[in-house]
Amino acid sequence: MSASSDTLGDFLTTLRNGSKAERATVTGQWSRIREGVARILKDSGYIKGYRRAEKDGLPVLEVELKYVAGAPAITGIERISTPGRRVYAGNSDIPKVIGGMGVTIVTTSKGILTDVDCRRQKVSGELLAKVW
Repeated sequence: MSASSDTLGDFLTTLRNGSKAERATVTGQWSRIREGVARILKDSGYIKGYRRAEKDGLPVLEVELKYVAGAPAITGIERISTPGRRVYAGNSDIPKVIGGMGVTIVTTSKGILTDVDCRRQKVSGELLAKVW
């Protein structure tokens, strides 16, 4: 059994599967990029919250999923850049998700930002994922 080289993709899959299974919380390994994605999801209203904890001496990220009238707040989550295919975009080329109803998560020199923040601050970067 080999470990996945796409740890962010694994984290997004954990979120997707947890919300489809209507779990209250999901747990994944902690990393700065995962915490940044969780912060964006919380600020955008897709999750209730997150916290850094320890499990067996290793840092983990516990994410509290959000449901609206019994339906998951995250209806779709999709990885854009992968380890084998990096996708970069200028601030004016960052795609809008469902006409602005969703959010594109971008890693930039100023940290992990949403597509709206990238356009406002005029920064470009690597497109990590889109959520709706």
